[in-house]
Amino acid sequence: MTLPAGATIGIVGGGQLGRMLGMAAAQLGYRTIVLEPQADCPAAATCGRHIQAAYDDKAALDELACACDVVTYEFENVPVDAARSLEGKVAIYPPPDALDAAQDRLVEKDFLNAAGLTTAPYRAVGSDDELAAALEVFGGNGVLKTRRLGYDGKGQRVFRDAGTADTAGVFAEMGGVPLILEGFVAFEREISVIAARGQDGALSAYDPVENVHREGILRSSTVPAHISSATAIAAREAAFAILTALNYVGVIGVEFFVLGDGSLIVNEIAPRVHNSGHWTEAACHVSQFEQHIRAVAGLPLGAATRHSDCEMENLIGDEVLAAPRLLDDPNLVLHLYGKAEARPGRKMGHFTRLISGRE
Repeated sequence: MTLPAGATIGIVGGGQLGRMLGMAAAQLGYRTIVLEPQADCPAAATCGRHIQAAYDDKAALDELACACDVVTYEFENVPVDAARSLEGKVAIYPPPDALDAAQDRLVEKDFLNAAGLTTAPYRAVGSDDELAAALEVFGGNGVLKTRRLGYDGKGQRVFRDAGTADTAGVFAEMGGVPLILEGFVAFEREISVIAARGQDGALSAYDPVENVHREGILRSSTVPAHISSATAIAAREAAFAILTALNYVGVIGVEFFVLGDGSLIVNEIAPRVHNSGHWTEAACHVSQFEQHIRAVAGLPLGAATRHSDCEMENLIGDEVLAAPRLLDDPNLVLHLYGKAEARPGRKMGHFTRLISGRE
């Protein structure tokens, strides 16, 4: 199904990713409607209409389905049942099965392993006793995470050389919700691949980027990554395997750990446009946002080649105050999200510094 110019694309979620999807859709001649409970959400400034309601509001979802030709979403914690309720009423991409796989870290790891991809060792945890048993298997070390709703380092606890006494009361402290313990991985660097699959099954991937995280938040993404061509090819092939297994349509972000021998461990998948792909709007002819709109609209995927090496950095909290100074750099592309309040840990914008041309 190819959408004609003037068709309407619905976006569930009104954050900065929804904002940038709305901008890309407008560039291709499409109208957009965002469903988002927050009144002054970033996407409201770039989308033509804002339905202010909860993501699982049945009446609002029905309104969205009736008003749109296709629906997509900008974050992976959209309620799966809400996404499934749209099926049969309007086309929805990526498929809700992708949400299902990505929302629960245990389900995600099981899916990746079934697809033939390597992950960190892991164990499900549902009590202090199960945590103690899992830590014993991993030599007292690991990262305990909530299976659902964790992001930017939230819902996590690190254990090093822990014993049984260290696990008392932890399950309750973590909210008494299903948890997963992941074993440590001795990796050299973190990379990610932004890849896409069209409605016709066509596959495309941007060059892998090297990421730096601090306090669980992505701080910078640099391309090219310091990896071999063999590792880069393996990362793209892994992303393609995930897209194919999910019968996916749209852009996906896949994060990896790179081991000393160049082999890869898949860390997690994000069924949406991804923070580590923001550089594509400055260093590629077709950004990840346009690529996603192309895919969900049934258009041909664009070339994912880059014309420049670059580094993208997030502006967190009060760092956004440096925006006027940053604009003095002629090689810098700045993007602010229009958020009214700069809070600690809040992504307020990003900039991409072009390092060199490749053409």
